[in-house]
Amino acid sequence: MRNAIWDALAATPLPEVRRRAAVVDDLAEVEPVTVAGARRLAWNDRGGQSAVWYFAEDGRVLLLTFDHESELNLYAEEDFALQESFYEGVPESLVALVRDRPENYESLNLTDSATGRTIHYAGGVFWCDGTRWHVSDGLAEYCRREDADLFGESGFDYCLDVYRFGQDFTPETVVAIRDEDGRYEDEKEKEADLLGLREVFARHG
Repeated sequence: MRNAIWDALAATPLPEVRRRAAVVDDLAEVEPVTVAGARRLAWNDRGGQSAVWYFAEDGRVLLLTFDHESELNLYAEEDFALQESFYEGVPESLVALVRDRPENYESLNLTDSATGRTIHYAGGVFWCDGTRWHVSDGLAEYCRREDADLFGESGFDYCLDVYRFGQDFTPETVVAIRDEDGRYEDEKEKEADLLGLREVFARHG
């Protein structure tokens, strides 16, 4: 199960993972939220894809990814048991961060018709025990059974690209990427954006 972004995430110290998550959250204009002893930071592309991080006070992390165009988008399936199975192997204290919680832009709820309980939709469920990153057992098993591309179909590759794990992540690199995408009309606009980005990065230094 080799994946360049996964390997880069695993090699990144958690304080740096959290710094990048905070910067990207700020740039995406997502309001950070404290949930039951954890800090929620997120990113979305305003098109249905998202990454959501829960940094628990004990050093563990829960990461959810979602790609609405992938095979692992269970939103239309309305299969609570299947979605819940994607969380198998994750400590219950981390799953509790997304169980019976209000839904939000990045994470809609799936409801169990029998009990009324809810859980957040996620195509990808990953977690860190404070030292090592894990793919949830349930997600890994489902992908093996269905012969699905775990990192591609879960949205992991697409949703974590913005964090540039294993690569430089500075105001200058963000500007360079935006410049390549044709975002700026002239150098003055580019320079103004660079100054704003430096302020954002400084807030999370």
